[in-house]
Amino acid sequence: MSPIKPHWAQPSHPHVQEVIVNEAAFTTKSISKTTLPPFGLFAKMDFPPCTVAPEATYATVQTGRDSHLDLNSDLLYINHSCEPSLIFDTASFTITAGPKGLKPGDELTFFYPSTEWYMAQPFTCLCGTPTCRGRIAGARDMTPTQLEGLWLNRHIRDLLEERDGAAAAAAGGAAAGGAGQVNGQVNGHGHGLKGGSIKVGGGVSGTTAGAGAAVGGSGYVTANSASADVSAGAQRRGPTSRELSGEMGGDTSV
Repeated sequence: MSPIKPHWAQPSHPHVQEVIVNEAAFTTKSISKTTLPPFGLFAKMDFPPCTVAPEATYATVQTGRDSHLDLNSDLLYINHSCEPSLIFDTASFTITAGPKGLKPGDELTFFYPSTEWYMAQPFTCLCGTPTCRGRIAGARDMTPTQLEGLWLNRHIRDLLEERDGAAAAAAGGAAAGGAGQVNGQVNGHGHGLKGGSIKVGGGVSGTTAGAGAAVGGSGYVTANSASADVSAGAQRRGPTSRELSGEMGGDTSV
């Protein structure tokens, strides 16, 4: 992979973003130049410069179940963090400040699995935050606990609900089959246990089935979906990012 040569005029967002290009490969980062309250508008994903991508690449943002976007701007240099300072809302095509707001000098980051269901090039995150999730491969491979406290786009929440619902149904079916086998064996040996005394699928509840969809209206995963203690805020990350991993880096190409 080699650094991308931007085909857009730079800087593309001079009033809100400063891009810092380091000598080391894949360590470019973005710094805030503005002050914003929590959930204040940082930038819009306008058309142009944005264009619909014919297929997913490491440099696209997923906007729906099967849709992807090329940003074609310095917004590509916004890195990943497990405690992000920004929210990429692909339903409204806006980028907003996170729950702590923004101030000049803050690093601009967002949580990649908030938009990406599956990433072809997973990486080990080195963001250095207290709640660092470790391996980042997209929301598909993350547990409800790992996603608790994070803002997720609607298409990601829908896909999680389908995934966890299917897993719950499969587990319930297996539990039902096992219970039926136990009932048959017990009754056949004359112990007189009633089938109703065995709770079919008792270990698989609606909480499990809805774990991936237990999300507040704002898009944040609530405590109902997991038990992890996830603190808020975005602290200084390590070097791992889209740039370092090569996944959707904005400054790298195959």
